Amino acid sequence: MTLSLDYAALSDVGRVRRNNEDSAYAGPHLLLLADGMGGAAAGEVASSAAVQVIRRLDTGEISGEDMIEALAGAVHRANERLSELVEEDPEREGMGSTVTALMFDGKQLGLAHLGDSRAYRMRDGLLYQLSHDHTFVQSLVDEGRISQEEAFTHPHRNLILRVLDGRPDSDPDLEILDVRAGDRLMLCSDGLPDYVSDESIAASMADGTPDSVVVELITHALEAGSNDNVTCVVADVVETPPTSGTSAQLVGAAAELAQGGTGRGEPTVAVRGAGGGHGGGHGAGLDPEELRYAPRAPKRFPWLRRIAVLVVVLGLIVGGGWFAYSWTQKQYYVGTDGDYVAIFKGVEADLPGLTLSKVYERQSLQVDKLPTYSRQQVEGNIQADDLAGAHAIVSELQRTADACAKPKPTPTPKPSTPPVSTPPKPPATTPVTTRPSTAPSSTPSTPVDPDDCDGVR
Repeated sequence: MTLSLDYAALSDVGRVRRNNEDSAYAGPHLLLLADGMGGAAAGEVASSAAVQVIRRLDTGEISGEDMIEALAGAVHRANERLSELVEEDPEREGMGSTVTALMFDGKQLGLAHLGDSRAYRMRDGLLYQLSHDHTFVQSLVDEGRISQEEAFTHPHRNLILRVLDGRPDSDPDLEILDVRAGDRLMLCSDGLPDYVSDESIAASMADGTPDSVVVELITHALEAGSNDNVTCVVADVVETPPTSGTSAQLVGAAAELAQGGTGRGEPTVAVRGAGGGHGGGHGAGLDPEELRYAPRAPKRFPWLRRIAVLVVVLGLIVGGGWFAYSWTQKQYYVGTDGDYVAIFKGVEADLPGLTLSKVYERQSLQVDKLPTYSRQQVEGNIQADDLAGAHAIVSELQRTADACAKPKPTPTPKPSTPPVSTPPKPPATTPVTTRPSTAPSSTPSTPVDPDDCDGVR
């Protein structure tokens, strides 16, 4: 059994706005809605461009899981188109658009969603929301911080977090959904659910034709005090060929721009607002888009920024490496160079492809002329505070080697003891005072014990 769609689309600028930033499309194989934002930054241009790109999927040649890939590719192409439009006219910087699309192959639906426009399905008298809002208050609901009822009246319920805006991170939610005869599908911009409860939407969708339902839903939104554009697309899943809506329908800003109009009246400005809400409680001068979308800093030419970041990172790495290398070249230690003692400049650590030390001065002192303990110290490298300290270490090693090189004195044998005789008593003489010798001592300040010279070769 092959199913088909009987559809209708309608868009109203509303009772407050002077320009319509909503765009919508309904065709045999595609239902599509885009709600532009950015006010003076051309939200109507954004929604129209998105619809004009994505509507090309309405060919009937794509089915099954391929619908997901096709929708993802179309959304990304629309995103690239918005980027091109900003490059052509920098005054459009900050514009964006929601995207909610249902692709139909006669057996299944492919859903693509980005933003806070909504997709609903009524089945057996019950209304289901198929899309998930990318808004601040929905994130609070998901975290359990507020209830769904509180979200409906939250002052920041229209602050949107994810949109199609020409940046590379604008990825939509994608899903395959089942469909059967008797289902009624509906896409709408936030101008409807922000003012009309799900119960009222369900009551309106329970009866009538797609044409009458879109009129009734928009009327309810305007009577509830909606100060935004209101756009709806309604489609019935039927077993027989549709009796109406057999040709594709294009409404809103996309239709106005396609006919050569400007699609805009006095522009609005999107700013970061605080407090206030929709309906009769808002001030007379509050822009309808105030809490809806706060344009982020531009992210054009991402490849150029990536290169700049890479250059900065590399500069920090190279600079830090050069600083570390310069520090190593101010260090000194005493070690061995072959059979000789040497002063090394640097630190005793090598990196792949980089040597951090080299022989600064090779000494004439041979390692094997040192006693075992001193030799082991040199072979293990003796760190010095600076070059003068290294020279002092070498001088001390040389003194040790010189001391160990002197031959040990041969003990003098003791003479045999002669017979003791009593000498004659000398005659009395005048006492003579003997003065001590004034010759300097030749004893070194730190003598080397001959026993410490073990191991000298």
